[in-house]
Amino acid sequence: MQRYGGVVIRMQLNSSKNENISYVLGDRETVEQMMLTSALTPFHETVVNYLNEVSRILMADKNAKAYPDIITFAFWIRKASSIQLCQRFYQKDGNFYIGRGILFHIAPSNVPVNYAYSLVAGLLTGNANIVRIPSRDFPQINIINDALKEALKLISYKMLREYICLVRYGREQEVNDWFSSIADVRIIWGGDATIAEIRKSSLAPRAGEITFADRFSIAVIDSDNYLKNGDKKRIAEDFYNDTYLTDQNACTSPRIVVWVGKEKETAKKEFWDNLHELVERKYKFQPIQGINKLTSSYLAAVSQDNIKVEPQDDNLLIRVKVPRLFDGLMDLKDNSGYFFEYDCADILELRGLCDDKRCQTIAYVGDKEMLFPLLQTGIKGVDRIVPIGKTMDFDLIWDGYNLFERLTRQIDCQ
Repeated sequence: MQRYGGVVIRMQLNSSKNENISYVLGDRETVEQMMLTSALTPFHETVVNYLNEVSRILMADKNAKAYPDIITFAFWIRKASSIQLCQRFYQKDGNFYIGRGILFHIAPSNVPVNYAYSLVAGLLTGNANIVRIPSRDFPQINIINDALKEALKLISYKMLREYICLVRYGREQEVNDWFSSIADVRIIWGGDATIAEIRKSSLAPRAGEITFADRFSIAVIDSDNYLKNGDKKRIAEDFYNDTYLTDQNACTSPRIVVWVGKEKETAKKEFWDNLHELVERKYKFQPIQGINKLTSSYLAAVSQDNIKVEPQDDNLLIRVKVPRLFDGLMDLKDNSGYFFEYDCADILELRGLCDDKRCQTIAYVGDKEMLFPLLQTGIKGVDRIVPIGKTMDFDLIWDGYNLFERLTRQIDCQ
């Protein structure tokens, strides 16, 4: 980027490097047009109606119904949901709100639907969006992209073609440089290493950045409350969706199950038996996953005294019982159905674990108020507390960020 007389001249991309970009939706001309495109007011009527049309297409798609994460996404972008978000976030305070301009999103490579939520957050806040989508060809991505394209064909939404560009490319820094140079906000998902790599590319002086670093999440289950619940199959389904749908790759997926209450052993048996039955029926298991989990469990077992790998008939799920919560426990985590397990006598025993800034979500079964004494200690981690089954429910408040505030510009009108 060069500056002449106070005017910023945004850098151009070498034509040979441009050939390394695969445009999944939009093209280079779309990106160049974004530099001239006006930002929109948040929750613009055309955007809300477009997303509702995408939702309608997905809900009617027989292939989409095989993927609960797509259906959850489709439900979230329907018009009624957008209106509720508008009522929550768009303040009637006499000031004027408008999108920041161009957003450059770097989506995580191992969570299929995340890129779509990031895109929608950008659209709802009035911005044009360049989204680097996962290189892995998840079926969910193709289904969602087909719906986005189909809705854009309608004349009613022609104007939005300048606000959406989905791309794939490798690790070319020159491409990162280009997209970063034209971005008003850069949004980086995918972990510490990705953040460090993308930050080699400079932003404009007034551009902002939102980063979603490596995080982990936990589950707290009140055993007494669980045993009183009449729909334990549903709890198993909810926990399966929180974990196995993304192979536990999502930062929202619980890595450790903490048991409280008096009937821990009875509750454990029912909970894990119900989950195992579901995993056996639904999960597509790869042998390498089993090898990785067994290796991780052995490494955990030798790291501390009295760690026990619970006996299982197979390795569809691995339970590693820890006698205490120690520093570095979450560095030993794995995925694809790998869970630490801890018996808790006092909720304040979780303070060290939750004081870690990497701790993102606590999913719970029981009364959420059981967690309040923990929160009142001033822990530095934990940004969300949600029922099991809701960990992946996206919101404009995420990882402690208010995305509405970060992705809009407030014009003070006195």
